[in-house]
Amino acid sequence: MSPEQQQIPDPVTDNAAYVRAVHDKGLGFDLRTMSRRKMLGAFGGIGAMFVLSACGDDSTSSASSTTSGGITEIESETNGPYPADGTNGVDVRTESGIVRSDITSSFGDSTTTAEGVPLTIEFTITDLSGAPISGAAVYVWHCDRDGNYSLYSEGITDENYLRGIQETDADGVVSFTSIYPACYTGRWPHIHFEVYSSVADATSGDGTIRKTSQMALPEDTDDLVYATDGYSKSVTNLSQVTIADDNVFGDDDAATELGTVTGSVKAGFVAKLTAAIDPDGTDDQGSAGGSGGAEAPPTGGAGGTPPSGAPSGGAGGTPPSGAAPSGAATPTATAS
Repeated sequence: MSPEQQQIPDPVTDNAAYVRAVHDKGLGFDLRTMSRRKMLGAFGGIGAMFVLSACGDDSTSSASSTTSGGITEIESETNGPYPADGTNGVDVRTESGIVRSDITSSFGDSTTTAEGVPLTIEFTITDLSGAPISGAAVYVWHCDRDGNYSLYSEGITDENYLRGIQETDADGVVSFTSIYPACYTGRWPHIHFEVYSSVADATSGDGTIRKTSQMALPEDTDDLVYATDGYSKSVTNLSQVTIADDNVFGDDDAATELGTVTGSVKAGFVAKLTAAIDPDGTDDQGSAGGSGGAEAPPTGGAGGTPPSGAPSGGAGGTPPSGAAPSGAATPTATAS
């Protein structure tokens, strides 16, 4: 065992310490700590269409495939530290109420509503020929106006807002009513999503993930939103990051992931993204652990309390406190 490995805490006995220790070690560390089974799953599921997207350091890269018809498959990305898809603790996908179009409020025991500028999130899911995929399911999640994630961040571990699943219609479209997410320290503003073959697969807890990726939000809209009440810290955070140096989108400037946004602060915005995927592919981005991932998590958020169990250090943020959500499953031992 190397000296580096000897200094890494056991993720089973102290997941928060493990996350803090490994979140910025990059793809090389991730690959060394992945089990052989995870490696086979990650590199053998999609064959030539596999997209490896590293989110940890500038030395890593990702590739996308373009079909003869000129359709480029959307990049695969990490699901990050706060997916609530069972790879890092709680699995909200299996809860009654998760299939919904309006994700601004929590469901179940709470009805708390996340405040912010209204945003409609619309994905069009197609195959690699450009044909729409109907009957697929998209699971969406993102941070709130303070840069915090429901079910994980201190103070909102009992909330599940800004998370939801929808089925694609005949045109391959899903739409979610939400709010505009913050820009937190070290990351470009973004929205996470996973694609499944069906709602049944998405809500079963063990359905195959066909694609894990992220939507990047354009700077001009970011500037408009962050000038409004409640987003002031996002102004500073956005000034300290670019898409080019973002640890997820920086490898290709979000070439396949940059959303198109229209609207206004008063009327609300609509963010659209077309995601071409291999409908028979298998995306193992999240199943390599999810416990911190290579994506930089919120360290101080956008002015709110740092998420519990999140890595410290990020971009100079205050180390968070706390552990995984109560009742959560034990996270796996490898980093995503």
